[in-house]
Amino acid sequence: MAKVTKPLGRALLAIGAAGFALVAYVYLTLPDVRVLAKTNPSSTAFMKLRAAEAAREGGRTRRVHRWVPYSRISPSLKRAVLVAEDAAFWDHEGVDVEQIRESIQASWEQGREIRGASTITQQLAKNLYLSPSRNPLRKLRELIIARRLEAALPKARIFEIYLNVIEWGDGIWGAEAAARTYFGIPASALNARQAALLAGAIINPRVLNPARPTARLLRRQQIILGRMGQVTPPPVPVPVTVEAPEPPDEGVAALEPLADPIPPDETVDEGVTAEPTPPDAVPSPKPFPTPDPPAPPPPS
Repeated sequence: MAKVTKPLGRALLAIGAAGFALVAYVYLTLPDVRVLAKTNPSSTAFMKLRAAEAAREGGRTRRVHRWVPYSRISPSLKRAVLVAEDAAFWDHEGVDVEQIRESIQASWEQGREIRGASTITQQLAKNLYLSPSRNPLRKLRELIIARRLEAALPKARIFEIYLNVIEWGDGIWGAEAAARTYFGIPASALNARQAALLAGAIINPRVLNPARPTARLLRRQQIILGRMGQVTPPPVPVPVTVEAPEPPDEGVAALEPLADPIPPDETVDEGVTAEPTPPDAVPSPKPFPTPDPPAPPPPS
């Protein structure tokens, strides 16, 4: 019996050591997210991935990206994205354990692979540093980076970066580029219905077009609109000093001109933000004012 137990013990010890070494390697090779407290990222892993995909096909990718501060993003869009992607964002610490448990249970009962349960913080970790791969090692890195983001940054800063860098269509990155591309307005002017369409498209941004919504996207819009009053965005933060961003990637083609066009690859750093103490309640977003009619011409 001893002869059987001893080799088994050595094998278990070796497995444990290998597992520890793997986790240590993953942890030590992760990016330093603390720089995001004072630097707005000008590029992400997903942006570089799309450029590489286009290069392999012999073409050039287009990229429209304009950074806007958290205060210049419509409250309706903030609410809509929270409903669509992570209603418990304000309550968890980067990983929603309860949502993961429910996802695992549903996957087990339905006999399919585990899907969903990624928080906004996890999605940001993936977009900034990783890839869409379902590799378990990639998922481990995502979870650890998400925890690091939550430890290093205020909630409002995490949400601000997320809204500025996520993919919103072929070559469209961030809320400002999406609002101008699909609706011809800045992100600050999005109304509830437009915001719900944009939020509903995040699930598959390269297929769902908010300017030409499918029946599926319209259904998601109605669900999101019905729930927007149930979530509260992180409060508007106060600006702090920002360092200059890294230069944008080269070899990116521009989109067709728009009204008040966004230059390709432009990252407009208008301040990084820090979060104040959350108020007891955040008022509902006010309607945007109607522009004044033009003045009559002078009498001849």
